[in-house]
Amino acid sequence: MKSNKALLGVVAGLAAGAVIGILLAPDKGENTRKKIAKKAEDLKDNLKEGYDDTINSLEQKYKELQEKYGSLSEDIDEKIKEGKSKIKEELTKVQ
Repeated sequence: MKSNKALLGVVAGLAAGAVIGILLAPDKGENTRKKIAKKAEDLKDNLKEGYDDTINSLEQKYKELQEKYGSLSEDIDEKIKEGKSKIKEELTKVQ
């Protein structure tokens, strides 16, 4: 989460710097508006890409954990069955 916030801060800082640079550069108003619109579109695309990358990463981690602990759950179930079977065997020996 901290890296996502840092990335968002860097992107926001870059965007703010780009907008300020465009506003301070001597150019016609129409050209400046086009540049700002282009930078805004680029920023939107970068944020969407970062969001998609983060979601994909989280989905991958979830699948890895699911696989890891899914097999662990199966192992535990098998051990419980074995334990129950041994207990039954011991109880029948005692009787």
